[in-house]
Amino acid sequence: MNADADADALDYDALGLVAGLEIHQQLDTATKLFCACPTDRRDPEEATTQFTRYLHPTRSELGEIDDAAVEESRVNREFEYLAYDTTCLVEADEEPPGRLDEEALEVGMEIAALLDAAVVDQLHLMRKIVVDGSNTTGFQRSALLARDGEIETEYGTVGVEDLMLEEESAARIEETEAGVCYGLDRLGVPLVEIGTRPDISSPAEARAAAARIGMLLRSTGTVKRGLGTIRQDVNVSIAEGARVEVKGVQDLEGIEQIVRNEALRQDALVDIAETLRERNAGVSDPVDVNDVFAETDSGVIGRTLATGGEVLAVRLGGFHGLVGQEVQPDRRLGTEFADHAKRHGAGGIFHTDELPAYGVTEAEVVALCEAVDAGERDAVVLVADDPKTAKQAIEAVATRAETAIEGVPEETRGANDDGTTRYLRPLPGAARMYPETDVPPVAPDPSEVATPELLTDRADRYADELGLDTGLAEQVAFSPRMPLFESVVENGVDPTLAASTLESTLTELRRDDVAVGALTDTHLVESLELVDDGEVPREGLDDLLRMLAADPDLTAAAAVEAANLGGVTGEEVRKEVRTVVERNEAQVREEGMDAFSALMGECMGVLRGNADGDTVSQILREEIGRLSD
Repeated sequence: MNADADADALDYDALGLVAGLEIHQQLDTATKLFCACPTDRRDPEEATTQFTRYLHPTRSELGEIDDAAVEESRVNREFEYLAYDTTCLVEADEEPPGRLDEEALEVGMEIAALLDAAVVDQLHLMRKIVVDGSNTTGFQRSALLARDGEIETEYGTVGVEDLMLEEESAARIEETEAGVCYGLDRLGVPLVEIGTRPDISSPAEARAAAARIGMLLRSTGTVKRGLGTIRQDVNVSIAEGARVEVKGVQDLEGIEQIVRNEALRQDALVDIAETLRERNAGVSDPVDVNDVFAETDSGVIGRTLATGGEVLAVRLGGFHGLVGQEVQPDRRLGTEFADHAKRHGAGGIFHTDELPAYGVTEAEVVALCEAVDAGERDAVVLVADDPKTAKQAIEAVATRAETAIEGVPEETRGANDDGTTRYLRPLPGAARMYPETDVPPVAPDPSEVATPELLTDRADRYADELGLDTGLAEQVAFSPRMPLFESVVENGVDPTLAASTLESTLTELRRDDVAVGALTDTHLVESLELVDDGEVPREGLDDLLRMLAADPDLTAAAAVEAANLGGVTGEEVRKEVRTVVERNEAQVREEGMDAFSALMGECMGVLRGNADGDTVSQILREEIGRLSD
């Protein structure tokens, strides 16, 4: 199937699509996994110091080095770390880690119960080699906590292979000229990784499974919420393809799109490989083609040669017309080659399926083909950069072209915002793991852990027991403010008032650019209690919350007094309503009770939230009736 065909037209059963998920979720514990530092995120500008490291791969206990780590180490990069006033020596890798955090272990066992997974008898920490700078140690600490679970989706059962308890990596702040800058505020935050079995056979099922796992995780009430606190990786393959791990899918819609596009990509690569084999395709050794471009008008190539760089080219026998073939939306086989070149520091590649272009002339293309002995059925790829980068990049392109003849390579890819993927590194192997000797084993006791109530069950309970509308019940059950809702309801506040305020009113205020984030739980509790006790009309709650957001130092009671939101007496309400009715006497005499709606709005505007709407409505009807009679 061509890559420009409608991806939704793919027959996933015929393709033999198989997918599995790896869900990474940060836990909202008081301290980090191996030290007493807090798990709160910090602004990079709050950093108090910084230091630099260079990381290199180490051998596993069997003396092997992981291929992914080796490729990462070929890109010589400097890693800068921002430390804060809450950063300790463990995070800087200058002190051994402490014992495993008990709160994190307990939350992990709650999650295991929700996944119907069996907790291990003894938990052993392992070191997983990571040399991309995201861990100051050069490895991530990880432990198997539970296995052999399952979840139910509308498409059927999906098995859970394992549940890991891990430490979160450092937060990437920015790319620098020398390498990458990381923040240590996130490093060491407890993290669970849930790996499903490859039971998923369609993009929609992948989304449903991820949604179910997300709901189970939030049911604990002890997972972090917000952008970046949960990450989904997807393993995808088709029958004639290969297992590919896509990292960093941020949302449910993204999962469905990634699985669809990866099936599309692998299907396209299988077709390309078949064509290449029919053409007896082959890849030659890279050669220097500086002389071809000695007088070039191409800006990129000209600047490279002028600064002592080189232009290296490789002949891809039988690749003509295929390097420019689309394999994902707006991404071609040539883009795959470019990903590998960029991985080694090059800015990109040129290839003859798109030349002449970019200042390269037809005559230069002819000369280039002659220089590398390329025929009509061949393609040529070239890289222009400093000598070391150009050599590594063109060799990476040649290697990727050789695998294109074989079919779909196993690899780790990164998720792009548009639902496509890019090459990151080879798939990691068993050589990246070896035992952690600084942290003793732990014997978990799942019998002491209660299974949390599912959010779906909680929503049903809110509707049945508290009388909430079904939609509002579900909204507040899944909300981060759910604990606050339960607390105020337990203290006697009307459930509908509490739920609608926390979910609807605050949302509306946020849309009006009110600084809702400045409102504390205390502000909300005090405001709801004042309204529920009748000291503030419901119509005055909006104004009260606006005042508190504008001046968070105020208490709710002080704000009520300052704005005179405490309500007015029945006689005062009647006086104001009567004034409105008499001002509109002609309309009332002509329309009678049909004038009610217009006058009600005017009355509420005059009273400015200082009177309950039901009271105003009743008095207005009486006054209209009196004048009409």
